[in-house]
Amino acid sequence: MFVSEKEKTELYNLLESWTNDQHNNKNTFFKLRDNLMEKDGAILTFKSRPGVSYSFRASLDKHGENKLFVMVDIIDDDPEDRWLSVCFYGDMITDPDETGNLIPQGLLGEDGYCFDIYEYDESTISYVGQRIDEAYTKTLAC
Repeated sequence: MFVSEKEKTELYNLLESWTNDQHNNKNTFFKLRDNLMEKDGAILTFKSRPGVSYSFRASLDKHGENKLFVMVDIIDDDPEDRWLSVCFYGDMITDPDETGNLIPQGLLGEDGYCFDIYEYDESTISYVGQRIDEAYTKTLAC
């Protein structure tokens, strides 16, 4: 569920205007977005920073507080060649294949892991999707 209709509309407008996509990252985003939209109780927000990033975030209400479990950022440093960075708090996931990048204090001031996706790849989408499921499950258990 989206926190606000305005944010939902902003995301919709971005996706409608995203036409140049040589690496099919828009479809990668759709798969990750759909995974999040299927999560029971997920609170969805969208933060727009044109020319920098568009951040699609999912959290859960835990004891009256929104607990973020993933950020799916569309990196907009080159609108003709957007890519994705999917980030988690470091203690919320494992990375058995060691494909993520450790970002010390880089996720809202805490250690995080980011998985950068530069082109559509089913195995990468599946792997990152498993990390989303893992973070969601750990957040539910908190």
